[in-house]
Amino acid sequence: MSDPTGSSLADLSAFLLRLEEARIHFTLTSVREGAVMVQVAVPGERWEVEFFPDHTPEIEIFRCDGSIRDASLLERLFSEHGDYDSASA
Repeated sequence: MSDPTGSSLADLSAFLLRLEEARIHFTLTSVREGAVMVQVAVPGERWEVEFFPDHTPEIEIFRCDGSIRDASLLERLFSEHGDYDSASA
């Protein structure tokens, strides 16, 4: 990245080009106002790299322990993370 004190469209473009050249899968999204997130999927890890117009990128890495689980965990997903409207239940 060219400027350690800030991020620019040029930095984002250069990063995307490097990912493409390395044949690393990624998707683009935005979850925070003014930021572009690059989600990178590699075996055992998921990277979230957010580019901002006013500071350096922020990077989070999520690692997998390699265990494969069965469908019984799907109920846990909904019970722990679902946001159900009690009026519609």
